[in-house]
Amino acid sequence: MSRENISDEIIIESDIELDESDVVAPDNGPFEEMGYPSVEVSEENQEAAEVLKSDALNAICEDQLVEAKDHLTGAIMLNPKSALLFASRAICFVKLKKPNAAIRDADAALQMNPHLARGYKARGMARAMLGLWEEAAIDLNVASKLDFDEETYMMLKKVEPNANKTKDHRQKYEQLHRENELRKLELERQSIQRVAEATRVLPDGQVIEINDGMDLQAKLSAANTTSRLAIIYFKATWCGACCYMDQIYKTFAEKYPKILFLTVDIHELPNIARGWSITSIPTFFFFKEGNVVDWVTSTDKHELEMKILHNVVS
Repeated sequence: MSRENISDEIIIESDIELDESDVVAPDNGPFEEMGYPSVEVSEENQEAAEVLKSDALNAICEDQLVEAKDHLTGAIMLNPKSALLFASRAICFVKLKKPNAAIRDADAALQMNPHLARGYKARGMARAMLGLWEEAAIDLNVASKLDFDEETYMMLKKVEPNANKTKDHRQKYEQLHRENELRKLELERQSIQRVAEATRVLPDGQVIEINDGMDLQAKLSAANTTSRLAIIYFKATWCGACCYMDQIYKTFAEKYPKILFLTVDIHELPNIARGWSITSIPTFFFFKEGNVVDWVTSTDKHELEMKILHNVVS
């Protein structure tokens, strides 16, 4: 398959072989309370929050994660200005396999303290659980630089292969998307150029005399490119009825300048006349969107004009 025929949709997520053994379904709430950061936190509440934090750490050590989460929520309600409390609850949510809740708390912690390693660690681990590999790797890298620990390092090493594969995949997709957009722009440019070139050979409000078969095809092709109705008027200089219709045809060309009015002299161009099976003149063929859509043999001005109007709007 040539690259010209490749579409954006061909590169999809399933093309990548990833280790998704630890990915979990996203949790969608309801989420725990966040407290009110605008309130004044008394010294007494700060101390009480520290006690609950200590209780939470003990509960985590005993693998009582729900109890630990409840202690940390109580501490946050007492001291909603502590970035460390939010980061600690975020870590607890990671252990409870609730990544969205963890990200929510980690974001709150990092908004209060953009240099809190535990906040980046919790968010990175949560993002990894959601399969957000590149974002997870960034967070875990920052956490390691701010405060290195073995758990963060091991998680980063596990996440990095998936992050690199995802990054390569994304860059490949973006490159293909850019190429397709450039291709579309080039096709649009070519289309505009074709219309402009076609318009130049189709003067408005004039009757165009056809010189040969190639000239007729070129004019009809230009009419098709510019979405214009073309009328081919088969006539002869020796035909009295044609002499009468010549002036009427010219008048219509001036009246309807966006229609292409062509004339073919069957005496000068008998091969074209035979190709169109002309048996009497004057005959008018109506050509639209690459096809003959109507025809009439007539010297009636009003009948011809009705045909013109009908085929313009149909």
